[in-house]
Amino acid sequence: MPPTPPRRTWAPAPALALVGSFGIAAAWVLLVQKSGQQCSWMAVIAALDAALLLRMGGHRPGAARAGLALAATAVAIVLANWGIAAEQVGRMLGLPVWTSMARIGPEYAWLLVRLANDTVDLAWLAAGLVAAAVWGR
Repeated sequence: MPPTPPRRTWAPAPALALVGSFGIAAAWVLLVQKSGQQCSWMAVIAALDAALLLRMGGHRPGAARAGLALAATAVAIVLANWGIAAEQVGRMLGLPVWTSMARIGPEYAWLLVRLANDTVDLAWLAAGLVAAAVWGR
């Protein structure tokens, strides 16, 4: 029996992980809206999501997949925190989240993110990035 050829990398796997980042960030913002908490533990869920999407997409194991999982998790963290900040501002102004995200400036969003995240939240975010690098291999 001839050996099976090596698994080819599916080109849309990184795009699949990027779309997953948008989806997990939206779920994160909705969870924050309902709970009233920062829910930074969702960074670990975002890491698991990115690793699974890349794996299911057929991306070859290794440093490249770990890097893509790390990048997809970082995108989810940034989008979610920006969405949370925009939701807080938009609620006061009567704007939906997507409109507020387009109008809020990066400096103001960064200020709100720094004020909202404490040491435990930063630890969860860091744990999510580490988990993405480990699980993405």
